[in-house]
Amino acid sequence: MNNKKTLRKGFVFKTFEAPYQSPFDKLFEIFKELITHTSGDFDEAIDWLRELDVEYKLTTPEYTIDDFIEDLKKKGYIRVEIKPDGKGGTAITAKTERAIRQQALDRIFGNIKRSGQGNHKSKTPGAGDEHTGDFRNYQFGDALDKVSMTESLKNAQISHGIGDFTLSEDDLVVEETLHKSQMSTVLMIDISHSMILYGEDRITPAKKVAMALAELITTRYPKDTLDILVFGNDAWQIEIKDLPYLKVGPYHTNTVAGLQLAMDLLRRKRNTNKQIFMITDGKPSCLRLPDGEYYKNSMGLDAHIVNKCYAMAQQARRLHIPITTFMIAQDAYLRQFVRAFTHANQGKAFYTGIKGLGEMIFEDYETNRKKRIRG
Repeated sequence: MNNKKTLRKGFVFKTFEAPYQSPFDKLFEIFKELITHTSGDFDEAIDWLRELDVEYKLTTPEYTIDDFIEDLKKKGYIRVEIKPDGKGGTAITAKTERAIRQQALDRIFGNIKRSGQGNHKSKTPGAGDEHTGDFRNYQFGDALDKVSMTESLKNAQISHGIGDFTLSEDDLVVEETLHKSQMSTVLMIDISHSMILYGEDRITPAKKVAMALAELITTRYPKDTLDILVFGNDAWQIEIKDLPYLKVGPYHTNTVAGLQLAMDLLRRKRNTNKQIFMITDGKPSCLRLPDGEYYKNSMGLDAHIVNKCYAMAQQARRLHIPITTFMIAQDAYLRQFVRAFTHANQGKAFYTGIKGLGEMIFEDYETNRKKRIRG
């Protein structure tokens, strides 16, 4: 099967095994990758795992694939459920979904150091809510709860001595603080048919990035918000737990619908810092008309559809919502469209393949957070 050959090319097996890695852990790492590729299909993932076992000798007579499946059940990673046809089947649990998101975070953002506070910081000193360890002289108007009594008493002892203790205004110091800030992000993922065309699986890396970003925000920046939506002929919001099961459909690309939904979601947020990330590999080729019918044109860049996209970009700009486009395709005429779209929004664009997509999204997320913080 071509998909299996492509998948095997993505794995690099080494003869060296980490001494602490149990047979279960070794297989579980591979299983998590396979279950992502199969969009949550347990039976297909196990079929692939068995084929990889034949080729790479992953198991031993003492620990087989069947032993691994039993351990998955015992550890709560899979469950038996009744399928629509009335037959029993096996599905992954929420515990596995969390493990997949954590693996995506480790693989894509593995070089990130965790923050102790789990919040972003602005560069604006003054009355904030996170201590920095830096001090300055007290100024009229500073709140008394910002005065560092320990440092102020130390200054008084140095200036006046212990015998005749005096504390003057000149002895008072205030500890600098930084403002914590919040960011509301919408991640748009293209699920049009072109995301699996030309022998390249583009949807799996895209959803891995979404899972990693979701795990990053919920663990490191819990005050930030992340909404995820997909767009094909239409656009709809999905939950983080839905990401492992995400599939490409027989859709055109309704970029306008995705942007409309993204802006609707961000309008509801109270955070002043808002942004849209859009991962796409194709040109906009679809609009939904007022009567509910679709206007579609896959031949070149349709002026009517493209102009609607530019109008949405300008509308987002007026709402102070920057759009960062991660364009997977490399076609020159599509680059021209993205450049014009980015100019209309005054946002940013990255022209990239699949490799390095996660790192670029993280770096841009961090950069945008720093640039758009309000003091």
